[in-house]
Amino acid sequence: MSKLLHPATTELALEVAKNLRPDDYREIVEGHGLTPEIHLPLFLNEGINHVFTMPNGKTAGMGGVSSDGRIWMLCTPEIDKYPVTFTRLAKRHLLSFNDRPLLWNICDKRNTTHLKLLKFLGFKFLREVLHGPKLLPFIEFCKIPCVQKED
Repeated sequence: MSKLLHPATTELALEVAKNLRPDDYREIVEGHGLTPEIHLPLFLNEGINHVFTMPNGKTAGMGGVSSDGRIWMLCTPEIDKYPVTFTRLAKRHLLSFNDRPLLWNICDKRNTTHLKLLKFLGFKFLREVLHGPKLLPFIEFCKIPCVQKED
């Protein structure tokens, strides 16, 4: 695994939770009704989870995928300092889930940075749904990973 992409730990999950980008904070709190400092470490109990570190050594975010293919990511403002590096790490992170038949989830419609990243990574947007305690508009997305066959 890359020196910039590594398995998530509780300590790093708490660091991300305390430093979320405003759009990511709104998505998890207003959109899902969750408390980042409590729920981000709990996300580690299921699936495969990675942390993204930027060349300056700071944590840029974390993401993962559950056993049913639900993919997720939450980021800190560090992604804005190294957009190309972060995009490459997100692509590498995504490739580690090529064994899943389907990757899917929903994203807060207001989180335009994540919607642009999802589009770049090849996800398809399916429909708008109202979600969470405030019934906010979210975009449902999915991707069928391209499994490369070995020769």
